[in-house]
Amino acid sequence: MNKLHIALVVAVLAVVLYLSTLSTAAMQSLQSGLMSVFSPFLRTSSAVQENIGSVGQRLKTLDELEVENRQLLTENNQLRAANSLLRELQAENSRLRLALDFRERASFKLLPAQVISRDASTWWNTIRINRGFEDGVEADQPVLTDAGLVGKITTVSKNEAIVVLITDETCRIGAKIEGTREQGIVSGFRVQEDDATGLLQMNFLSKNAEITPGQEVMTVGVAHGSFPPGVVIGKVKEFIRRPLDGQAIVEPAVHLASTEDVFVLVGKK
Repeated sequence: MNKLHIALVVAVLAVVLYLSTLSTAAMQSLQSGLMSVFSPFLRTSSAVQENIGSVGQRLKTLDELEVENRQLLTENNQLRAANSLLRELQAENSRLRLALDFRERASFKLLPAQVISRDASTWWNTIRINRGFEDGVEADQPVLTDAGLVGKITTVSKNEAIVVLITDETCRIGAKIEGTREQGIVSGFRVQEDDATGLLQMNFLSKNAEITPGQEVMTVGVAHGSFPPGVVIGKVKEFIRRPLDGQAIVEPAVHLASTEDVFVLVGKK
């Protein structure tokens, strides 16, 4: 044992002997003095512990808020999806109500049908529907919606039929222009170019005719023809005066590229 250790042992023994000789009052005075010296350090330590606990509590609260936020985002997305579905159902319900009302008001016997396929190579020429000769469908019967003319039946099988659209060049329709005596033949273009996609041409009009954009074009119902009179085809988009006659560019009343539900005119009521 070196001298430093011996000195420390002696000092501790001296302190112990000294404390043993003190009276109770002296001991209390000594304790009070020690507390006054160390109490600031004790208070600081307690404050530090409290601050650490407070930070931990705040961190826990932030974690809980993050969980709640994720839950709210999930619920919000679910509500958005449900709302979108509800709007789609409401739109479909409104569309079906209009179609049913049109069917009830029509002076013809209309058979409802659905478009089941399209050929990308003949997008503006034909569609296939889920009705055939078992349903009373025959070739040359008109196909329409509550908005206007779609086309006519060309090929019929047991439960399906092919419809040639009014935008096809081979589908020719006798038509007249609202508010005038002008009559002509409506058909699709030979080639559906970008600037004429989905449009119609009405030929054999007078070059001096007073025709303006927005005028309605409808069927005239020629004898032994496929189409009854008064069915809306579309509206004039442009009138072109040519050397020998006039030509109207017509925008179809029916949005043929997205049509899903149609009617086949199968006879009179």
